Amino acid sequence: MFNGRTERRTMHQNRRASLPASILASIRARKDRGAGSHSPHDPSSGLLVASYNVHKCVGVDGRFDPGRIAQVIREIGADIIALQEADTRFGERRGLLDLNWMERETGLCPVPVSGVARAHGWHGNVVFFREGLVRDVHQIKLPGLEPRGALLTELDLSDGSTFRVIAAHLGLLNRSRQQQARMILDILGSRAEHPTVLMGDLNEWRLGDRSSLNTLATVFGLPAAVPSFPSRLPVLALDRIMANRPGLIDQVQTHDTPLSRLASDHLPIKAVVKIDALANGAVG
Repeated sequence: MFNGRTERRTMHQNRRASLPASILASIRARKDRGAGSHSPHDPSSGLLVASYNVHKCVGVDGRFDPGRIAQVIREIGADIIALQEADTRFGERRGLLDLNWMERETGLCPVPVSGVARAHGWHGNVVFFREGLVRDVHQIKLPGLEPRGALLTELDLSDGSTFRVIAAHLGLLNRSRQQQARMILDILGSRAEHPTVLMGDLNEWRLGDRSSLNTLATVFGLPAAVPSFPSRLPVLALDRIMANRPGLIDQVQTHDTPLSRLASDHLPIKAVVKIDALANGAVG
């Protein structure tokens, strides 16, 4: 577990980082984005996990096109991926993707959830995985004015290790995000300890005492700030991947391709989970 005092000190030191500075950095980096090519994931390096707010399958051109989202997911090639806004917002929360296509073309299957008829996931959150067995699923209804949720999934992997994924989409209001972060930590603290990754659209780029990242840092440390929004010119690190153990994840980055810039207003983010850390149950 991270030292909360050290992490808070680090965040205070970084508070002075301004939004205009991040915009300037993003503009400078834009010319180096090139064609957006990407290298296939090397399975020997670990599990590839990813998070993607698919914006209800509506791209930056205003087109509803689930096929583009599915193609981006295939591009990523993740072993585990958490999606946000994969269902309609109200009513039956109908799922927006072709699950049969997903399994056939990517080898990914959705983590099953209960109490939903036509939705893919829970409050728009769905977790897809490639290999392993689902040991447990806990659906969390998060507090706040908006309908928000998190999905806690424990997977038994082929090497005998247990890996926990928490997929979350936090609210737009700061007070709600604080409450939601505390609820996630309370539920996590009531369960057995396992290597855990929290990922999703946390809607938080700020640091400091009023940031929900400050609350989560007591367990997950300070997550890498990788700008992912808006997809055409990313300046805000709204999407995060963070782990409850130092060294568990590596190489946090965006999946930045011509298609991913168009398919949603968020870029996907991805990271490598080290296999040795999962198998040994500890990080050296």
